[in-house]
Amino acid sequence: MTKSSLPERLEHGSLSDSFYIEYMRRTRPFTMDAHHFHSYFELYCLLSGTREYFVRDSTYAVEAGDLVFIGPNALHRTLLAGDPAHERIVVHIDGRYVRDVLGEHAELLLGPFEAAAPIVRLRGEQRLRLDALTSRMLEELRTRPPGFELALKTAVAELLLLSARAVHAGHAPEASLSSPMYRKMSEIVRYLNANYGEPIKIGELAERFYISPYHMSRSFKAATGFTVIDYLNLTRVKEAQRLLRESRLPITEVAARTGFDNFSHFGKTFKKITRASARDYRKEHNAASPQ
Repeated sequence: MTKSSLPERLEHGSLSDSFYIEYMRRTRPFTMDAHHFHSYFELYCLLSGTREYFVRDSTYAVEAGDLVFIGPNALHRTLLAGDPAHERIVVHIDGRYVRDVLGEHAELLLGPFEAAAPIVRLRGEQRLRLDALTSRMLEELRTRPPGFELALKTAVAELLLLSARAVHAGHAPEASLSSPMYRKMSEIVRYLNANYGEPIKIGELAERFYISPYHMSRSFKAATGFTVIDYLNLTRVKEAQRLLRESRLPITEVAARTGFDNFSHFGKTFKKITRASARDYRKEHNAASPQ
């Protein structure tokens, strides 16, 4: 079986399940939805083509065979890089899979999600093992024999083990889009991550980094896939979600602590990104918390 003989899309499970896997082959330009962070672990495996991937605070050039590890609540976005044609596998796992499948080995197997760089690039025998694993996963997805669900979960655990060993061996590339401008954009991202709770204006931000507002805005979008304002709002809302889940602060105080000087703007931005009001979000997550 060749990948070109597969349907354009194969999947097992849903985003509400503890384990979800999807294969996709694309031939047209595609850029991920800007509002993108989530509470589960995501593993992205590029099977063919090239992509650019922004994760946390840097943009990486991703090539066939690379694995991208995105931890819970990490802002990320995949971007077009040259020819739009590519194939990839995406796996989502949550705490239930971690508990029931990874068990006592979870700390080791989740190591790549905590590594300094989110990319694992396998070489030699390890790359051959990766190819064999992904081929096996695709065959299980395509034919769905009895027990294919267990086979997929086991294959992902093997993939995590292979990756964890590679991380220990130092097979994680540096951010490869390392022109001076991309490095400056990473500096700006890190500044926003550290100072989202303060008033931030585009002109003052550009002045701080010795760049014109227009050039900064264009370069930031090219490097990350986000506008500066979208990135700042996503970062603020992500922190607001954490405070709503983990504290008893009044919602007005949550808004103020996350950099919103206008409560109405906070409410509209929060609902646009999360699809829920701050009050409903807190109520839902308090209800889901163990007593």
